[in-house]
Parts: sequence; C-alpha cells; structure tokens
Amino acid sequence: MNKKWTIEEIRDYVKKNSDSVLLSTEYVGYSQKLLFKCSCGNNFEKTFTKFKGSNQKKCPNCQEARPSR
Repeated sequence: MNKKWTIEEIRDYVKKNSDSVLLSTEYVGYSQKLLFKCSCGNNFEKTFTKFKGSNQKKCPNCQEARPSR
C-alpha cells in the first residue's frame, strides 16, 4: 500500500528535491493538483504523483522537452 503523505511531508520533499516551492496549504489525495512556484517565478499546478515520479519539478516553460519517440 502506498504511503499517505501529509502537506508538511510534501513541502519537505519539494524543498529537498527541487528548486520549486510548494504554495498549496492542504493535500487531500494523489489526484489533487498542487500549486507550486518555479525558481523562475512562474506558478504551475501538478499532482504530487507527477511531480515526484515523473520528474516534472519545474513549470512548463522551464521543463526540458522530452525527446519524441
């Protein structure tokens, strides 16, 4: 069974593993989009699952384009 994250645990994870800042103040579940502030100053929304697992830790403007298949 997957771990149930708290908003404080997510905030710590974001701080330790990216240059972004978590702006959201509550976390309900894995499908909820959270609000982040990128190091460039742009705000963006991602689910924590995508932020953590898919290496999408930046806004769409700063995110490196993935090579096409």
